[in-house]
Amino acid sequence: MEVARPAAPCLQFLGATGTVTGSRFLLDTPQARLLVDCGLFQGLKALRLRNWSAFPIPPSTIDAVVLTHAHVDHSGYLPRLVRDGFRGPIYATRGTHALCQIVLPDSAHLQEEDASYANRKGFSKHTPALPLYTEEDALRALANFREVPFHASTEVARGVHATFRPAGHILGSSAVELALAGPPSRRVLVSGDLGRPNHPILRPPEPPVAVDALLIESTYGDRRHPSDDADAAFEVAIARTAARKGTVVIPAFAVDRTEVILVTLRRLMREGRVPELPVYVDSPMALSALALYRTALKHGAPDVRSDFCGDGDPFDTGHLVETRSIEQSKAIDGQKPPFIIISASGMATGGRVLHHLAHFLPDSRNTVLLPGFQAEGTRGRSLLEGASALKIHGRYVPVRAEVVGLSHFSVHADQEELVAWLRSIAREPDATFIVHGEAPASAALRERIRRDLGWTAVVPGDLERVRLG
Repeated sequence: MEVARPAAPCLQFLGATGTVTGSRFLLDTPQARLLVDCGLFQGLKALRLRNWSAFPIPPSTIDAVVLTHAHVDHSGYLPRLVRDGFRGPIYATRGTHALCQIVLPDSAHLQEEDASYANRKGFSKHTPALPLYTEEDALRALANFREVPFHASTEVARGVHATFRPAGHILGSSAVELALAGPPSRRVLVSGDLGRPNHPILRPPEPPVAVDALLIESTYGDRRHPSDDADAAFEVAIARTAARKGTVVIPAFAVDRTEVILVTLRRLMREGRVPELPVYVDSPMALSALALYRTALKHGAPDVRSDFCGDGDPFDTGHLVETRSIEQSKAIDGQKPPFIIISASGMATGGRVLHHLAHFLPDSRNTVLLPGFQAEGTRGRSLLEGASALKIHGRYVPVRAEVVGLSHFSVHADQEELVAWLRSIAREPDATFIVHGEAPASAALRERIRRDLGWTAVVPGDLERVRLG
């Protein structure tokens, strides 16, 4: 398809504006059309429905995709993009590629399973219910991946060179610098999701480079993570649940969040700060990701902390049960409590954790721990806000279990950490665009940047298009 080229580079925001999901940023240059991230919308129904809408531009007109990391809100739309006509390369770090080989087929499998379950139970409004894409679509997308090492300038499209720098969020995560050939030449930096300086496994985010335009995430743009003993609420909740012979259910993202929780549980159990309980990891995707993290630690991946050390398997609490099959998953709910279940998804939007929540929420002896951000419109957010019932698989389940939010487990930088990262840049960008946050969080970070740094900071509108030259 013939594409009208702009006279100067332009940036368009196709997602992640006013919401933490659906990261999709389009760079149109006189030579090429590049998409940075290609994520799924999650949370509110109005957002989820956008996954089913036609992509704002014909996918066949995109020359290449660059991925900051593997989380589905940044990568999960790729199979649909390929299904609808995109044929170009997808550039990512080795860690991101490896995780996408797990995440994308799993996302497709879950969607196929959910559609099949809805058809069997008859609770879908659509007849038949269909998945957004299939495992075959996911495999076709994976065939287009091209691995790029950290710090190497790589031509990803005509006149566009990308440099990936560790972002400290999950394995392989990057802030991506894009050098656009002129005239006029421009440099753009997309933060992706920024991690925290104290991530127990990964190196801190690298300082940003000097650029003309900067896109910064704002998931926690309006708040600070707890500065007191971060483990206290976690250990107290586990001890309290164990004392009343209950079960702890932890909806956790399969990639990185599960690893961080296991490292913490192992340490707290060894220190005698929490009871030594069986820990069930009930997510095939989480277990596959866990294997990748073990390999990365063993071989010293470039974004793993050089000071990370430990004897034996750092993720094995001594009571770890890796649950893979559906039969094993079903059997967990019949075990004698107390015990701990870690299961995806992290915001309770789908996956095996829904079956566990349906089983354990009605009993006041049990506890649901929510470790990290819960987007608006998700079941996790409803639980945090005190819902008395939760709709799961077409029926309402009473919420009598204790619900505890634990934001310190988030691997997103908070407002202070985001501003500190920005302060380290060599010069002020011409414009800073605040993305990937709910409206109050983005607005708060914008005002903080304006007040403390004196920069031109903007929260872009959905589908807004801006000139970079």
